[in-house]
Amino acid sequence: MDTTFTPTIIGVAGGSASGKSTLVRKLQEAFAEEQVTTLCHDFYYKAHNDLSLSERSALNYDHPDAFDTDMMIEDIMALKAGKSIHRPVYSFTEHNRLPQTVLVHPAKVIILDGILILENKTLRELMDVRVYVDTDDDVRLARRLVRDVQERGRDMSSVLKQYFSTVKPMHRDFVEPSKRYANIIIPEGGFNSVALALLIENIRSLIQ
Repeated sequence: MDTTFTPTIIGVAGGSASGKSTLVRKLQEAFAEEQVTTLCHDFYYKAHNDLSLSERSALNYDHPDAFDTDMMIEDIMALKAGKSIHRPVYSFTEHNRLPQTVLVHPAKVIILDGILILENKTLRELMDVRVYVDTDDDVRLARRLVRDVQERGRDMSSVLKQYFSTVKPMHRDFVEPSKRYANIIIPEGGFNSVALALLIENIRSLIQ
């Protein structure tokens, strides 16, 4: 599938449960007529078929090494070149990559979403706009508890154990420092209507 346009690539980073998904959804709605595709860094968690479920559950999923970022970069480059890709599918209940893939076509707007997408130099240099969603730690923990229990079949004790053993220290070591690479910092993400409106206006000017 060949295209005659150069896509505008927007990166949305920030801590776990910071409001990235809400921001991404509102961007998708704002640019629906322009053709939008979204690639989540979470899709590119590495496969661990050699490990048991209990072993996979104990891995650190908030470190940069947990992701196959090189594969994501290759897919973005292909989309920029006007080629369709087959992006991976990841299961949060199995803690593993699934065998199926999803066909993704090039689009005028490509949104990249993930806690660590600004941490990788090659990846962030592909972005036209780099956004960091900045949300209080206590708010993020509360949201993560609700999300993981209700949507990912986790129990509260396991969510808290993971948060304090890996999520919080990795946020301190990798996610928070990547904020310095953002063009735009948005407190509360998609819930900040003023900042969202300004971001949408900025992206529209890039597209035009």
